[in-house]
Amino acid sequence: MIRVVVVDDQELMRVGFRMVLGAQADIDVVGEAGDGAQAVRMAAELRPDVVLMDVRMPVLDGVEATKQIVAAGTARVLVMTTFDLDEYVYAALQGGASGFLLKDTQPDYLVSALRSVADGDAVMSPSVTRRLLDRFVGSGGSEMRDPAELDVLTDREREVLVLIAKGMSNVEIAETLFLSEATVKTHVGRILSKLDLRDRVQAVVLAYETGLTRPGIG
Repeated sequence: MIRVVVVDDQELMRVGFRMVLGAQADIDVVGEAGDGAQAVRMAAELRPDVVLMDVRMPVLDGVEATKQIVAAGTARVLVMTTFDLDEYVYAALQGGASGFLLKDTQPDYLVSALRSVADGDAVMSPSVTRRLLDRFVGSGGSEMRDPAELDVLTDREREVLVLIAKGMSNVEIAETLFLSEATVKTHVGRILSKLDLRDRVQAVVLAYETGLTRPGIG
């Protein structure tokens, strides 16, 4: 059973998320919060698997709440956003969020994404990822890092990292490189370990910040 806390300052949104998620046999919405401070307290108390986090909220916004929850190790965080909040989402990713979705995401995709995050993966929408990184990594929204950080990777691992940065799943990477999914998982694990990264989200950010790939390429 995946235990979830839903965080949004709009009650109607919380009700909608609860209805969608509560209809799943393997998901239990164990709590709701209307602001970031309440979310941090609830995550510490309930220890859910995933916090579904809004960004703009009173008392404490979703970015700071995400940082505190991730730092405390109480749950993984999946951020919900809209296009006009790009800068907040990038900050949330840097703060440890395991991914982000748009609020108009289809219910079945939301459920699938939440399961992926609960399973330890990260949710990256290719189109939104490119938009974010084009605006913030590609145009000075984040400091560039030394490409030498990637020297620990093999050529194959670099190839895999580029495809991760494009938002590809393990299955898609396997098809592109003519590898088995198990082999791709092994490569991804080694990439995260060698670069001391928590998950695919951090891998995507690092790929752009080191110039391994650039927005709009591929």
